[in-house]
Amino acid sequence: MNINSPLARRLVNLGVISPEQLNQAKSQKTAYLPELLCQLGNMKPESLQARAGQMFHASQFDLSFFDASQAPAARYLNENLIRKHKILPIAVKGKTLYIATADPTDFNAFEDYEFNIGMQTEPLVVRYDHLEKVIDSLFDSAASLGLTEGDMKELDGVEADDSHNKKSLATDVNSKEDDAPIIVYINKILMDAIKRGASDLHFEPYEKRYRIRFRVDGVLHEIASPPVNLESRIAARIKVMSHMDLAEKRKPQDGRIKLKINAKKSIDFRVSTLPTLWGEKIVMRILDSSSAMLGIDVLGYEPEQKKLYLDALAQPQGMILVTGPTGSGKTVSLYTGLNILNTAERNISTAEDPVEINLEGINQVQINMRADMTFANALRAFLRQDPDVVMVGEIRDLDTAEIAIKAAQTGHLVLSTLHTNSAPETLTRLMNMGVPSYNIASSVSLIIAQRLARRLCNHCKEPEQLPQEELLKQGFNYEMLAELTIFKAKGCDECTEGYKGRVGIYEVMPITPKIAEIIMRGGNSLEIAEVAAGEGVNNLRASGLKKVAQGVTSLVEVNRVTNA
Repeated sequence: MNINSPLARRLVNLGVISPEQLNQAKSQKTAYLPELLCQLGNMKPESLQARAGQMFHASQFDLSFFDASQAPAARYLNENLIRKHKILPIAVKGKTLYIATADPTDFNAFEDYEFNIGMQTEPLVVRYDHLEKVIDSLFDSAASLGLTEGDMKELDGVEADDSHNKKSLATDVNSKEDDAPIIVYINKILMDAIKRGASDLHFEPYEKRYRIRFRVDGVLHEIASPPVNLESRIAARIKVMSHMDLAEKRKPQDGRIKLKINAKKSIDFRVSTLPTLWGEKIVMRILDSSSAMLGIDVLGYEPEQKKLYLDALAQPQGMILVTGPTGSGKTVSLYTGLNILNTAERNISTAEDPVEINLEGINQVQINMRADMTFANALRAFLRQDPDVVMVGEIRDLDTAEIAIKAAQTGHLVLSTLHTNSAPETLTRLMNMGVPSYNIASSVSLIIAQRLARRLCNHCKEPEQLPQEELLKQGFNYEMLAELTIFKAKGCDECTEGYKGRVGIYEVMPITPKIAEIIMRGGNSLEIAEVAAGEGVNNLRASGLKKVAQGVTSLVEVNRVTNA
């Protein structure tokens, strides 16, 4: 601090500050001069800004709503020089770099910047408090991330479980003291996601912004936008937690995080990185083991659908197929069935890619293509291990399908998934793979097609009035209209946009003799669907409308998930 700067001497000459006050201030070597001058002269920051601009004929600038990271001069930011001199580049015009300063007479600062940047500088006078705030937002991670002192203390005990790794995260290259706010911020994001019931987290870098989104009840919501200059530090921290290669930024990577909430509770995250144009996009899936223990009663099956599923699980052999797009809840349906079957009398083995939730008492195998541990090879190994129940994460090819069907025909209960839109289409998909129709008819016992719809919030849902013609057009019949009350989403403090939680919508189709006959003669999915409907099987649309009539979800939501 130069106590004899022209700015200080001019304020003494004007009588704003006495010589004695200035001499006494020499002992305060670490004080910031503009702030000290305001204290000595009993001035407000805006008064000092105005006086400095007028006395030295310098232009003034308002930093109140200024984002230096997005400014044209952002590429000239030099943290060492900025922190050393308390100055900030904010604009470029030709070969002149305009620098914000609270002291336009700090010539050493301007010369230092000119020497390092190689450009002529011009001062713009600003309020010292605004300047300090902008500098902190740029380079102080805690401030720029919106972390309070309370956040730092509260989340200090939350950490990634590294017990299986000899190298402690505390000694990692990315866990230095400067990155403590980043560590706390990532922990805060993960904790917020758990509290809000999110299923996935997306960390997305772009040219001028960084976006963090949560998938809550199947829909993505933006929840934070940290400074874009922290992208690499955020990515590095997550990669450290996931035990990934920090140096590898050109290839996708997969990892896993076990976040210790306290001594008794931890949450698993599956992590995937993807190199993009502006950095690494990271997606996390929250692996909630409690979802596998929910029990069949809370998944949303209608009574007759639940009975069909339980009856199929009680059979000693056969194949149960669960179908639907990614994120439709197939894994939870399969795990629910496995938990029902998981007794001491049964030998259960699963082949999964990846193994999302650890189930006690079940032998789970992780698919590893590099080691030639494919679904087909895992299934072959299972059949030599005296199995009772086998679960195959997904039937992707003819080889896997044929082995699974052979297992179902030789005294084993097989559970698996396919990616098809409806139960009848699952049968034609197997035919198209090349599976003989007689094998399909003799091995498949039940097919469940499903979707997940958001539940209406019970605190704020309200009745919706629609014309009878519109309701009939949507698929309701006259019998249903007699006592029909449908509800719509409103939104309150207890929910997200009027919804809270999700419920399954199912099409549960047993393979009856009539459907088996159509399969044997190579019939298509339309014929199968027509016969199934005649035997009382509700398709996804009909099941969705039942949930609307029960007040569980809205017509808008059913239209969204059933593509109507």
